[in-house]
Amino acid sequence: MFKLFKNLKKKDLIYMAIGFVLIASQVWLELKMPDYMSEITQLVQTEGSKMRDILLNGGYMLLCALASLICAIITGYLIANVSARFSKNVRKKLFNKVLDLSNAEIKEFKTSSLITRTTNDITQIQMFIAMGLQMLVKAPLTAIWAVTKILNKNWQWSALTAVAVVILLSTVATIMVIVLPRFKIVQKLIDKVNNVTRENLTGIRVIRAFNAEKYQEDKFAQVNNDLTKTQLFNQKAFAIMQPVMYLVMYFLTLAIYIVGIVLIKDSLLADKIAVFADMVVFSSYSMQVIMSFLMLAMIFMILPRANVSANRINEVLDKEITIKNGHLLASDAPEKGTIEFKNVSFKYPDAEEYVLKDISFKVAQGKTVAFIGSTGSGKSTLINLIPRFYDVTSGAILIDGVNVQDYDLTELYNKLGYVPQKAVMFNDTIEGNITFGKNGRKKSKSVINKALEVAQAEEFVNLMEKKTKTMIAQGGTNISGGQKQRLAIARAIAREPEIYIFDDSFSALDYKTDATLRRELKKYTKEATCLIVAQRIGTIMNADLIVVLDEGKCVGLGTHQELLKNCPVYQQIALSQLSKEELENA
Repeated sequence: MFKLFKNLKKKDLIYMAIGFVLIASQVWLELKMPDYMSEITQLVQTEGSKMRDILLNGGYMLLCALASLICAIITGYLIANVSARFSKNVRKKLFNKVLDLSNAEIKEFKTSSLITRTTNDITQIQMFIAMGLQMLVKAPLTAIWAVTKILNKNWQWSALTAVAVVILLSTVATIMVIVLPRFKIVQKLIDKVNNVTRENLTGIRVIRAFNAEKYQEDKFAQVNNDLTKTQLFNQKAFAIMQPVMYLVMYFLTLAIYIVGIVLIKDSLLADKIAVFADMVVFSSYSMQVIMSFLMLAMIFMILPRANVSANRINEVLDKEITIKNGHLLASDAPEKGTIEFKNVSFKYPDAEEYVLKDISFKVAQGKTVAFIGSTGSGKSTLINLIPRFYDVTSGAILIDGVNVQDYDLTELYNKLGYVPQKAVMFNDTIEGNITFGKNGRKKSKSVINKALEVAQAEEFVNLMEKKTKTMIAQGGTNISGGQKQRLAIARAIAREPEIYIFDDSFSALDYKTDATLRRELKKYTKEATCLIVAQRIGTIMNADLIVVLDEGKCVGLGTHQELLKNCPVYQQIALSQLSKEELENA
C-alpha cells in the first residue's frame, strides 16, 4: 500500500498535512465539549450560580461543535481531492504500463484481470484514502487523548473502559483472522466475472448461432454465485462487529452510571456534585473511546481489501518489461527498406518446443517476400517478431542493417505499416481509424483518399451517408469482414512506411478485389518492402521471394516457379488450390 503512496504529488501531501492538522483540531474540539458539560453540570447543581455562566459554557459548546463541523467539511474536501487525483495518477500509470507489456506478459495477467486492476482495485484504494485515512488518524488520536483525560478520574471507571476495549479488540481481531484471506479471493472472482462477461459480449454471435445462451447463463451463474457467497460470508462476519460495538457501548454506559451511583451514595455531601460531574464527563469520554474503536473497526473493513488491491496493482507496475527499449534512431541505420533474418529461432515463454527453428533470408528494398505453409507452421509468429511483439530466442532480425532490439521502439514502429490477421477497428470515424497513431507525418485529406483508393475501400466508403466521417463501432461490428480488412490496409498505406507487414490480411476479400488491391498496392508501394503472410497461392505467386514453412522450419526459398520444381511442400499446397494447367499458365 505505502509503495503506491509514492504517486502522491507535492500538492497532495500538503493537502493531507492540512487535513491531518484539521482532524487533530476536530478531535480537540470534540474532547473539549465534555469539559464544558461538566462545568454546566456543576453550575446547575450549585446554589447561587448565574444563568449567564451556564449560557456562556453552553455557547462555548456550540462554538466547539460548529468549529468541529467546519474542520470536518474542509478535511473531507481536501482528502476527496487527494484521493481522486491519486486514483487518476495510478490509473494513468497502470494503463501506460499495460501498453508497455509484451503479448506474453499480458497473457500472464489476463485481459479481464488487467481491467479489474485498472477499475475495481483502484476504486478500493480510493475509498481507503477518502474515508480510511481520516479515520486512521482520528481514531487513535481520539482514543489516546480521551484516555489521558479520564485516566486519573476513577480507577473503577477506567477498569470498566479497559475491559470494554479488550472485548472490542478481541472481536475485531477474530473477525479479521477469518475474513482477511477471503479478500484476495473476492478480487480473483471479480476477475472471473469480468472474463466471462467479456467472453460473452465478444462471442455473442456464436452464442446465439449455437443456441448456447443457457450454457453461458449457467457459466456466468456459477462464477457469480461464487463471488456472492464469498462476499456474503465477509459481510456476515462484519455484520457481527457493529452490534457488538453498540452492545459494549451501552453496557459500558450503564456500568459507569451504576458505579457512579455507588460512588455518589458513599461520598460526602460536599463531594457528591463533583462525583456526579466526573461521572457525566467520564461517560462522554468513554463513549469517545468506544467510538474511536468503532472507527478503527471500519478501517479494518476497508484497509485489508485496499491492501490486497494495492498488491495486485503493484504486481503489474513492478512487472519487469522483457521487451527492452533500444536507443538507436532510424537516421542512424546504414540501409533503407531491408530486412534480414539471421538464424532466427523462437519459442514462447515457458514452452519447451521451438515454434521457429533456424530461419535465414534477406529482402532488399522494394521487394516483396511472401510466407506460406500449413496451419501452425509459424507464419504469423515469424511476422510478429519483426515489430517485437515477441523477441527472438536466438539469432537476430535486422531492419536496415540494424538489429531490431537496438532501435528505439518508436523509431522501429514508424518504419512499419502493420495489418494484423484479425482487422482491428476502433470506435471512431473512418478517417480517425485511417489516421490512427503517429509516425511523424501529417496525413492530409489527399493521403487518406489515396489510401482508400489503393485499398479498394473508396467505393463502399463513398456510398455511406457521412463518407469518411462515418462512425465505426467498436470492433467494426457495423461493417463487414472484407470492409474491415480494406480499412485496416488503408490505415497501413496512409502511414507511408518503409516496410509493409500483411498478416493474412486478404483472406476476407474475393479473388477479384484481392487481385485489384495487390496490383494497385504494388504500384503505390514500389519503393517499400512488403511482407505477406497468405494461404492463397494466387495472392503470393508474383512475390519476389516466397518462404515456405513447415513445422517451424524453412523448407523452401525461392520464386513461385522455382518452388514448383524443387519444393514438395509448396507443390502440395499449390496443387490443393489450383490445377496443373492453372499453375503452368500462371
